[in-house]
Amino acid sequence: MIEINQLSKSIHNQQVLSDISFQLKPGNIIGLIGRNGAGKTTLLRLLVGILLPSKGDVLLDGKSIYKNPEVKKDIVFVPDSPEALKSYSTREIVKLYKEIYPNFDEEYFYGLLDRFSLPKTKRVGTYSKGMKALFALVLAFSTRAKYILLDEPTDGLDVIIKKKILRYIIEEVAEQQVSVIISSHRLDELEFMADQIIVLKDRTINSNYDLDVMKQTYRKVQVVFKEYLPVELNKKVKILNQTGRVYTLLIDGNLAEIEAEIKKYEPLLYEELSVALEDIFVAKLGGEEYVE
Repeated sequence: MIEINQLSKSIHNQQVLSDISFQLKPGNIIGLIGRNGAGKTTLLRLLVGILLPSKGDVLLDGKSIYKNPEVKKDIVFVPDSPEALKSYSTREIVKLYKEIYPNFDEEYFYGLLDRFSLPKTKRVGTYSKGMKALFALVLAFSTRAKYILLDEPTDGLDVIIKKKILRYIIEEVAEQQVSVIISSHRLDELEFMADQIIVLKDRTINSNYDLDVMKQTYRKVQVVFKEYLPVELNKKVKILNQTGRVYTLLIDGNLAEIEAEIKKYEPLLYEELSVALEDIFVAKLGGEEYVE
């Protein structure tokens, strides 16, 4: 298990992250979301030891990754632009990774290259963007590390490649009990994959939910009023959308009490809709356009 304890980071005297604490257990997928500049990428780099914290610690099975660098063999970070190895051949990369990660599974690695039709090449830089993204994942999971940190793994990829990547990640988590943290602005993908959602806001964790519990905390309804939304309800609901007198609302808090108050105004239509992760993001952070 990874334990993140009161992790803080300042860069150029600016506080980037403050008192971040949570746990990552085996076989879990955590989705990391937040507005632009919320510090998601900085947090991932802290968790793998690329950056050092201003305060706090990251413990892997009880050992600090900063004081015991040997434990970092069980953590792999895949950045959003995996270009660092583009000048190397697949064979050279395997040799390098076997030196860094003692559990690197060469047979498994080449088996995955065949599975995903990734050719053994003299320069990884000759791969297309989608192939590079797949290759980075194959490389990460071939280390047999317990914890994989992914920064925007499907950004800019076509639908077919995305499906391959998402299916592969889910399979690995289920079969190998690998744990994954995914920072992504693709809320629909996180909703499909994640067990847990962490929302970063104002340099710290705004909320940390089991995804199923998170959805049960909210209710989404479509309502049509005889006139317009009564002023008294404005502060008790979040308006997701309005077309004339038709409102899509998100209810949070005492659901039964707020629903009863809405119905007190005798709406012409009251229909419950399925809650999506995007709806909750809009309610908490103000809109998908701000996701990093």
